[in-house]
Amino acid sequence: MRIPRVAIVLFLLAVFFSCSSESEETSVFSTELMDLQIPSNLPALTPSNNPLTKAGFELGRRLYYDSILDPQHSRACASCHIQQFGFTTPRSNVIPHINLAYNNRFLWNGEVEGTLEDAMIFEVEDFFHTDATKIQKTGDYPYLFLRAFGSSKVTTRKCALALAQFLRANISGNSKFDRYVRHEENLTQDEMSGLLLFFTEKGDCFHCHSMSLMSDGNLHNIGLDSIFTGLNSGYYNHSGDEADLGKFKTPSIRNCGIRTSFMHDGRFSTLEEVIEHYNSGVKHSPSLDAIMTKPGKELGLQLTPLQKQQLKAFLLTLTDSTYLNNPLFSSPFH
Repeated sequence: MRIPRVAIVLFLLAVFFSCSSESEETSVFSTELMDLQIPSNLPALTPSNNPLTKAGFELGRRLYYDSILDPQHSRACASCHIQQFGFTTPRSNVIPHINLAYNNRFLWNGEVEGTLEDAMIFEVEDFFHTDATKIQKTGDYPYLFLRAFGSSKVTTRKCALALAQFLRANISGNSKFDRYVRHEENLTQDEMSGLLLFFTEKGDCFHCHSMSLMSDGNLHNIGLDSIFTGLNSGYYNHSGDEADLGKFKTPSIRNCGIRTSFMHDGRFSTLEEVIEHYNSGVKHSPSLDAIMTKPGKELGLQLTPLQKQQLKAFLLTLTDSTYLNNPLFSSPFH
């Protein structure tokens, strides 16, 4: 049977355009990795099956600052996580986005566990309820997804992977304290005295705010309350175990000197108030962390006014101006 000449021509054209399209997609897809420099005093990052590429980072950065993730376009990640305030909000209880690549528990109550990618899937699908079809029809997003993932099809999973790449690169490690650890700068006498308080049993801060991430990433009941209701019940609301009453994630205290809101509910507005809580304000309960009930700590730390001043002086050395002003992490929409 002879095949009509028109059919042959149409077939060849289809093959040509299909090959051209595949060739174009292949040429656009970029696997160029970011050269992520980890400060020598920070731990190495755990290898990820979501490689940090320049294209993926830029897509994640754009999604982070774009209200497109929200079907109502009323908020973006950056609406609450503001760079100049340490990727949190000045007067609220928003947990800071800082060195998240080292975490395996997320949110104040620790209910999201796993990788940074798992956390971002939660943010995209459960927090924002992102509509991928809207992004598919918006601007040059299909092209950006093609560059980052080799396909222009937008999915919520790809959105999460891109956000995870952006946040994996958000590393803070150039505060005065970091430079002191790397023997690049000296601390003042008060700052050094505060450091000794922080990293010894007298201040007893280092058990939860460990070097050099300034967080152990775990959950603790630090005696904010003795009776627990609602959100103040912490991880208990997720686990149902009374031993978890009042337990919340230890936040990184990097850049704590520029914050005006502390603890999961923002109950404290100054570092002085935070220090005084540990000094004299711990409330006892059956689930209180053992760190808070060590022998000799029944009445709190019992720091002198000078020691409290020195401890604050050390905490101020944790401000990382490089991180707070890095244009790489700022909005791409300027």
